[in-house]
Formats: sequence, C-alpha cells, structure tokens
Amino acid sequence: MSKRNISKVAVLGSGVMGSRIACHFANIGAEVLLLDILPKEGSDRNKIVNDALAAALKSNPSPIYDKRFAKRIKTGNFDDDLSKIKDCDWVIEVIIERLDIKQQLLEKVDKLRKPGTLITTNTSGIPIHAIAEGRSDDFKKHFCGTHFFNPPRYLPLLELIPGPDTDPAVLSFLEEYGSRILGKVTVLCKDTPAFIANRVGVFGIMGLFHLVEEMGLTVEEVDRLTGPVLGRPKSATFRTADVVGLDTLVHVAKGVQANCPNDEQNATFALPGYLQQMVEKNMLGSKTGKGFFFKDRSTPKGDILQLDLKTLEYKPQVKPKFATLDAARKEDDLKKRMTILYTGSDKAGEFYRKSFHGLFAYVSHRIPEITDALYKIDDAMRAGFGWEMGPFELWDAVGVEKALKDLRDSGSGAGMTAAKWVDEMLAAGHSSFYKVEGGKRLYYDIASKSYKPVPRAEGTIVLGELPESSIVWKNSQAVVRDLGDGILCVSWNSKMNTIGAEVIQGLNKA
Repeated sequence: MSKRNISKVAVLGSGVMGSRIACHFANIGAEVLLLDILPKEGSDRNKIVNDALAAALKSNPSPIYDKRFAKRIKTGNFDDDLSKIKDCDWVIEVIIERLDIKQQLLEKVDKLRKPGTLITTNTSGIPIHAIAEGRSDDFKKHFCGTHFFNPPRYLPLLELIPGPDTDPAVLSFLEEYGSRILGKVTVLCKDTPAFIANRVGVFGIMGLFHLVEEMGLTVEEVDRLTGPVLGRPKSATFRTADVVGLDTLVHVAKGVQANCPNDEQNATFALPGYLQQMVEKNMLGSKTGKGFFFKDRSTPKGDILQLDLKTLEYKPQVKPKFATLDAARKEDDLKKRMTILYTGSDKAGEFYRKSFHGLFAYVSHRIPEITDALYKIDDAMRAGFGWEMGPFELWDAVGVEKALKDLRDSGSGAGMTAAKWVDEMLAAGHSSFYKVEGGKRLYYDIASKSYKPVPRAEGTIVLGELPESSIVWKNSQAVVRDLGDGILCVSWNSKMNTIGAEVIQGLNKA
C-alpha cells in the first residue's frame, strides 16, 4: 500500500447510507466528520445530522462495532462546518441522487479541500464523469466513485468507478485500502449505468418479476425457489425487494432502461403492471408496512401474508411443494445441487432453466460493456447480493455447453441469446469459464482468448485452489493441509460447521 494515510474522513450526507458509512469508518479507528443540510426551522442547526446518526446507532443490525466508537464521529452542517474538510484525508459525498445538487456541493468542496485529498462519491448510478465536470485538475485526479452496499458493515462489496482523469495510483490505493483496512471485496467497474452489481442484480430481479407472471407462480413459491437452496440469502427475491424498497428498485430499473437503450434486454427493466400499481398505492415494502408481504398484527401471532399479484390482496402463505426442491435439499454440495435444480422435470425445474438462461445470456453480453473480466461480475454478485455462486460460476456448475444448447433449443424471445464469444470459447476447446491449474484459479479472458489467474490480494491463500498434494491427512469432515513454511491448516466441512468427533480428530492430528 502507498504511504497515503487516512486518519480523518469527511462524510457529506447523513442519510441511511451516509450515517452508516460514517459508522464503518469509526469502526476502523478513523476520525469522522459527518455533515448535512440545515433544518428548515428550529434553532438546532445540527438537528438533521444528529437525528440521523442517533437513528443509525439505534438500528438493527448495528452499524458500529462498539457504541464507544461513536465518539469518533463529529457532526456539523454544510453552512457552518464545510470548511473543516481542509483537515480531512478523504471526503465522501453521499447526498441525494441529483446531479445538479451533487455538482453544487462539490464545487464548494473543490475550493475548500487541500490538494491531494481523496474525493469520492457514493452514487449508485449517476455517471462519474458527469459529477466531476467543471472541477479542477487536482480534484479530477483524486476523484472517483466508491459505491458501498448497504449495510456497509455487513455487505462486503465496494465498487470503485474511475472517471476519465482519475489517477491510477488513487485507484490502486483504494483497492488495497478497501480490502485490507475496510474489509471489503473491491471491484473495479466501468462508468456505466448502475455499474456491475446493480446492473446484473436488478436485471435478475426484474426478470423474475416478469417470469412469475408468465409461469403463474406465487410470491412465496418464487422466494422458496430463489433462497438458500439456490445458494442465496433467505430473503430471496420478493422479501429482498421489500427490504430494499420498491421505490429504490424501481428507480434503478427505470434508470437502466432510460440510459441503456441498446441493452438487448432493455424491455426486462420495464415495470410489470402489478409493480406499477404497487408503487402507485404506496405499497413499497418494509418502509410502508406493505409490499409483497404484510404482517397482519390483528392475528395472535402476527401472521405474515403474501400478496396475490393478480388481485393485489393479501392471502395466507402456503408452503410450496416441488419434487425438485425436495431432491436438491438433500444435496450439500452446491455445484451438484445446481445440477439437480437445473435438470428438474417439474415446474420448479422449468423455472430454474428459464431464469438461468436469461441470466447467462445477459451477463455474457455485459462484457466488455461493464467490465473486461468475467470474474468481476461473479465477485460483485457474491459480495453485493450475497450469492454463493456468481453467474459464470453457476453456468460452469450446470455445464456451459449444455446450458448454451438448452438456451437455443428453448426458443426464447428476442435478446435471449448468448454472446458470440461463448461459442468461440467452446470452439477453441475451452469448456468452462474457470479452471484450477498448479494451485491457481484461472478465468477465461475474452480479449486474449486464453486463461489468466484470478487476481488475489498479496498473501491470500484459497484452500480449494491448493493442489491435492498439499493434503497430509483427512477424514469425512476435516482436512489437514501443509501450507508451507512449517504451517499446517485444519479446515472442516461438517454440517453447520459443528465440531464433532471427526473434527476433533483432525485438530488432534495437526
């Protein structure tokens, strides 16, 4: 890491993201200056920022490791305290998603900051180059996007988005600082609408919103199909939408549809009728108390009801029954489970094939548009959306050639075809997007048409990528590996990582 020191950070904007980003920097020991606008009335000029920070500290899960760390955060307002940024090493803008307002604030920041200060924006979709227009050369050199995912303490993704004038040394520093100090999975993105994770993730959600209508599935059925059994969070699809907020989701979807007219799946980002009606009725999810699910507090146990997408009325949940799900749940190995889901002969199997095909086709066309390297899409989806497998890893699991043939045979609609480079890869004798050779994980590089090592932070060891010869002892639940330099590593794969006789045997052996 370069010698740049980050001891004091200014966070401009104390909303949900700003206050929690401030807490995360306090977690790592930095002094934080958290600023926001003046209230429209009242004598307390810091009421907005103080109330926001107090709400963040009371939230669950907590954004801060220890309540005592909150003392590291000092609050203020833009009118009285913006000049204090001259003492900060990094200024992060986290205000409303309006280009004009961001530019107005950053114009002031440009005049007050000391040369060399890092300036970044947490925008989730406004072009980085547009935000930096009109700023000084030194500002542009030290400016880029740093898109944290909410909640910052718990979701590890940090997307880095350079502008046309960003100094490569700044990006290099932020990549390493994000990984080593902030504990993030840092993914370098191109300056395209919604960047990587939201572009792919919101496409996936919107695709399912349309597929549920096409297949006549219920809200609960889709959440059962797209949760832990698929290696994804328990909140799955519709519950995740409720938590995020339908207004937020719709904002991103509309932004992609408007700003990506040449996207072959542009129509997927259009709102289905029921979703449009929900927004109009203010059924936005958890923030309004009603969304795809509703907690009926009039019942003794506070029953959770699901939304009937045809009538927009709530009804009791009925546990779905799919033979494919029953079979998949018996398999602990995620790759083998994906094959079971993909090849299922019932309605669930049909659902997985349709949703997988749409996802596979879409991500293949996003290269080189949003990134040049396919592993970055997988990294972003695992770290930002909590997927255990990224799209290309999932495609590998079910078989690249098989899925490509199935996609063609399915006669899917316009845009539902894979990019030509996938055919070229297979024609050249490369059957997968990833492979392990010599203890290193390699990915298929589209530009060079060859495999390259997946970059790792210095000192990183991935056990699954070590050669078989590194294993010195194992049983059904524990493995002892020789890492070199006289170091042994014990790992175990017991159910729920419980420590039983075989795990203890492995520890004793080591």
